Amino acid sequence: MSKALTPRPVEAILDWAGTGFIARLALSSAYLLGGLVKLTDFPGAIAEQAHFGMPYPTLFAILTIAVELIGPALILSGRLVWLGAGMLGVFTALAAITANAFWTMPTGPERFGATNAFFEHLGLVGGFILTALLARRRD
Repeated sequence: MSKALTPRPVEAILDWAGTGFIARLALSSAYLLGGLVKLTDFPGAIAEQAHFGMPYPTLFAILTIAVELIGPALILSGRLVWLGAGMLGVFTALAAITANAFWTMPTGPERFGATNAFFEHLGLVGGFILTALLARRRD
C-alpha cells in the first residue's frame, strides 16, 4: 500500500517515533517476562527443561534465561537488533519443534492445539525476521 493511500490516522501512528519501540516491546514481551519468571524460579525453569526432555536441564535453563533476557534487551535497545532477533527467532523455532511436534501426534484435540501453537510460533519467527530487516534499513 502506498503512503498516499494510507489513512492519515494510521500514517500518524506509523510515523510516531514511539511506535517502533512499542511494537518491539510487544513482540519480545513474552520472552522478557518468561526470562524474569525463570530467573526468579530457577528450580521451576530446570523442571520445565526436564519436562521437554532436554538432556542437561540445568544448562538449558541457564541458556533459555540468557536468550529470553538478552534477546529482548538487544531488540529494545536498538543495538545489535539482528542478533537479538536472531537469538529469539532461532530459540522460538527450536521451541516450536520441541514442544509442538504436531506431526507426531494422533488426530485429536491435542494435535489441533499443538498445530496452532506451532504455527503461532512460526509467525513469531517471521516477526523477528521483519524486526531485523527493519532495523537494518533504519541503520
